[in-house]
Amino acid sequence: MSTLTPVSADFTLADIDPSSTPAFDGDKKDAEKALAKNAKRLAELQERLFAESKFGGKRRVLLVLQAMDTAGKGGILRHVIGGVDPQGVQIHAFKAPTDEEKSHDFLWRIRKELPVAGSIGVFDRSHYEDVLIHRVRGFSTPETVEERYGIIRDFENELIEQGTTIIKVMLHISADEQKERLQERLDRPEKHWKYNPGDVDERLLWAEYQEAYEIALQRTTTENAPWYVIPANHKWHARLAVQQLLLEALERLDPEWPSADYDVDAEKQRLAAS
Repeated sequence: MSTLTPVSADFTLADIDPSSTPAFDGDKKDAEKALAKNAKRLAELQERLFAESKFGGKRRVLLVLQAMDTAGKGGILRHVIGGVDPQGVQIHAFKAPTDEEKSHDFLWRIRKELPVAGSIGVFDRSHYEDVLIHRVRGFSTPETVEERYGIIRDFENELIEQGTTIIKVMLHISADEQKERLQERLDRPEKHWKYNPGDVDERLLWAEYQEAYEIALQRTTTENAPWYVIPANHKWHARLAVQQLLLEALERLDPEWPSADYDVDAEKQRLAAS
């Protein structure tokens, strides 16, 4: 899979076909083979990052996943993140804020869940909820939402300066695809637990959410923390694309196995004699 292209500050969401498979020429079987093949490399790089932190390394990775309901965030967690050592992963799903969280600024609960050094952190939804649903539902004034774009940019720059590599992904599905996935949840009893009647309420605001996403991505895509819109009507493509972004980020970091802080030969002798 070739390198994916980040969005620009003037991109148009409607120009991106949710059924397309950019940067990949194969089909589902090819993607599944590539996903399995790359999993070993991803796991090795993640372990190196984790090991590095045990000897003073400060670097970490934060994957931000945003999407409309049913877009496949859970599949990313299972099929991509699930292939690495869980001790080096921190996953947090942000739901509606609690009363305590509402009593603080909107980044308070986000800061509490940031990944520690050596970890890959994954946000299933994130601080971007506070400019998406707030814009659509009117939970905050337009002026407050506009101000938050700048606050978010400053916040992410702060994280980058502290050693965090940020990967921001919008999984982009079509309204028709979402309808099919919601219907499947209703048709299959083992998936009833995944269905939320509120999803239909949000679906009725599809156009408003598409506009909110476009504006948020335009306002907050930066050189050091760009957004990637990944067409996600094909789950296999979305999973491979996110894996590719993680691989590229970790390859750039190129974490090294820590050198032993003891005499290896002497320890071999001691062990042999024990």
